[in-house]
Amino acid sequence: MTSIINLEISGEGTGLAELVDAVPSLTCEAEATIASSGHDLWLSGAPKAEIEAGVADASSIDDYALIDGAEGKWLYNVEFAPETIDVFELVLEEGGTILEASVPNGSWVLDIRVEDRSDASSIYDRLEDRELEPTIIRLFDTNGGARSQTGLTENQYETLVAAIDHGYFEIPRRVSMQELAEELDISHQALSERLRRAYRSLVTAELDVTTEEADSVRSPTLSD
Repeated sequence: MTSIINLEISGEGTGLAELVDAVPSLTCEAEATIASSGHDLWLSGAPKAEIEAGVADASSIDDYALIDGAEGKWLYNVEFAPETIDVFELVLEEGGTILEASVPNGSWVLDIRVEDRSDASSIYDRLEDRELEPTIIRLFDTNGGARSQTGLTENQYETLVAAIDHGYFEIPRRVSMQELAEELDISHQALSERLRRAYRSLVTAELDVTTEEADSVRSPTLSD
């Protein structure tokens, strides 16, 4: 039975730790289709020059090339050095397919499809063996079975709690997004993306739909 496992792992040793250290506000998101010569990664959260300087200086990155970019977000093909842990290859070797991958706050957040739950266990064990500190956020079957958790990462949960505590959701708001971002010591863009991912996780869990089903639905624009 096909299942989806959503988990968070440490970014240390995976090829992005140096880059995140160099550009703390960096947001990274992987393209669904991974190029055979490397990985297609959307990088944002900082000026292009700062991101490229960090990429160029990272010893864990062998090569990179700009593919596309717009509105403060740039797509690069990145090749990691042989000694780094390639999360994508590791998952593939254990029979998994990465549907979504992002690196908020220096930790990988992955949505992985597996044909059997034993594959999910193998992936978890491999990640643990590499000391990547895997944390399962949720695991569910694609036949509509209930999720084991709401789907929020620890960072997303803490962000929503902080937003409530500071009055971000009140009308009128008692704190702006910029002020909330400063309170959490993250960039405005990182906060915006974290909130959107949190909303998405809560809504898909509440409506009991998979990520693929949510993507297939186009909702009309609603007014406040």
